This record gives sequence, structure tokens and C-alpha cells, in this order.
Amino acid sequence: MWRTINFIYQFGAVELLLVCLLIMNVVTLMLYWTDKRRAVKGRFRISEGTLLFFTLFFGALGASIGIYGLRHKTKKAKFRISVALGLVILAIPVVHAAHSLTLDRVIRFVELDFVSTAWPADLDGYRIAFMSDMHDITDEDMAAVATELNDRDLDLLLLGGDFADFSRTAPHYRGTVRELALTVTSDGIFGVEGNHDNYASLFAAMVYYGITPLDNTGLLIQEGFYLAGVQDMWNRSPNVADAISGAGADDFVVLVSHNPDVTMAQSTEGIDFILSGHTHGGQITFFGYPFYLLLGGITDYGTRFARGFNYSADGVPVFASNGVGVYYNWPRIFARPEVVIFTMYNE
Repeated sequence: MWRTINFIYQFGAVELLLVCLLIMNVVTLMLYWTDKRRAVKGRFRISEGTLLFFTLFFGALGASIGIYGLRHKTKKAKFRISVALGLVILAIPVVHAAHSLTLDRVIRFVELDFVSTAWPADLDGYRIAFMSDMHDITDEDMAAVATELNDRDLDLLLLGGDFADFSRTAPHYRGTVRELALTVTSDGIFGVEGNHDNYASLFAAMVYYGITPLDNTGLLIQEGFYLAGVQDMWNRSPNVADAISGAGADDFVVLVSHNPDVTMAQSTEGIDFILSGHTHGGQITFFGYPFYLLLGGITDYGTRFARGFNYSADGVPVFASNGVGVYYNWPRIFARPEVVIFTMYNE
């Protein structure tokens, strides 16, 4: 089993899918060709049920060549219909594979406005960039992200954890942190750990490169704006109350938590905005719908925190990012990597 998993990891799941689809269509074409030859020679035929099965089961391209190219079964409506239906069925994995090999490998920079009556009016236009789940992103790609962010006029950069899988690529996080530290902001760069991080090593690297770790702690960034971050709930013991304990009653409080499930398990009263990652937008989705998250294991709340905005148990806005990196070479499918930039406004 592990050999199979390792082979898929090395070869690429999407690439393997495309090879399997190609083989399926070649086999289907050969079945039609063989049946055509047997019909001409009056020999034992391949059953129509077999031909229809392969036509509908992702072999429609080969079937269409067999039917219309070889002029075989063209007079039978059920074969013409099965080819049309089969091409639609075949198009589904092909479109997903094409999206995965193109757009899903390009990091997008999403600009969003966040409007709240609690936001300090004199900080209108304040710009906060957030990214999470860097994982196995290359140093070159991370450097390109930092370069792009330096053209975005940022006030703050927040990092949502999972810099690398320490069990496989222990030194990798250092390059990620080093490149991120080149981002220029007016008020600094802050980050939390994720479930794939060795927090002690990660935080040491952060401090070395001038990034401030948030470890169930918080601080005042600007008058009226308090930032807090918690430990990862799979690694250690997140404590939201401790993290925001230094905030004033009138402060706008932003909390960074790698795992959004914390917002359902602990009180988020006194917080105005929560930033999370962890779910990768569902990673492998069906036209964007994250069926994978319904299996559990990643989150206890299904698709609630798949991507974008939702709410904590107390009704506080929670934004879950798709993340920017790749995990174990598993593909993103209709779950584009992203860096999100919020421009903050008082309503």
C-alpha cells in the first residue's frame, strides 16, 4: 500500500489520472476496432454491453473514433447517445485535471474590503495581508510572493501556520520564513504555528528573521487595534482568553488561529475578526465543492470552514484561507492557492 502511495506521490496524482484516461480510451478504441474486424469476418463479436460500458466509463473519446472513424455502430442510436453522454462524463475529470495543472498552480492575490463599525475610523484604509499553509512551497515561489506583496503597500502581514511538514522536510521552513521576512510592512510580520510545524524550531527561526510569533499571546498594533494568536489545537493547547487578555474593551481585536475549529470550541467574545487556514479550500474538490471535508479528520464542521467567510459559534466573522502551498505533492483541484489582502474600513 505504501509503495502505491509513494508512487502516486512521486508521479503525481493528476498526471496518473490522465495516463489512466488515455489508456482507457486506447482500450475502448481497440475494442471497437476488434469488433469491427470480427463483424467483417463473421466471427464471434464483443458484446454491445461491453462496448457501451467502456464508452460511458471514461472511454468516450476512443469510442467516438471507433464509431465515426471506423464507421462502426453508426446506425444504432444507443451508441450515438452513449458517446455523447460519455464525452460529457469524460470531460469532468479532464476539466478538473486541466484546472489542477494550470490555475491551481498559480497563486492568486485576492483584495477584499472588511468593513466594521468597531474598526478605528482613523485607521481606515489599513491593509492586512494573510497567508497560511505554505507547506512545500519552493523558496523561489515564496520569494516571488514577497516581491508581489512589496508592491501592495501593506501595513501588516499575518501568517497562519503550516510552514512545512517537520517530519519530512525539517529545514524547509527556514527558507520559507527567510523569504517571507523580506516583505516590507509598516507594522511588522506576525505568525502562529500549524499542526505540521515544530513550534519551537519555527518560532526560533521567526525571531531570527524578525517575524514575531504569537503563542497564546497578543499585542497592541495601533491605538484601538489589538492582534492576538493562539497555539495549534492539534499540536498544543490554544487559549483564546489568554491571547486576547491584554486587549482593551474598545479595541478592534483580530485573532489568528491555524485551525478554525478553535472558534467553535472556545468563546470568541471580544474578538472582531478571525483569520484561519488548515482546510486548504478542500484541497481536492468537485468544481469547487469540498466533498473531501465531509469525510472528517481535517475539521469537525464539514464545509463550514472550507474557504472564505463564515462565523464562529459566537457569531464572529471567520475567514478561512485556501493557503498558498502544496502538501505532499497532492494536487489542488479547484482550490487555488491564495494570499488575501484585507483593506479595513469603519462603516
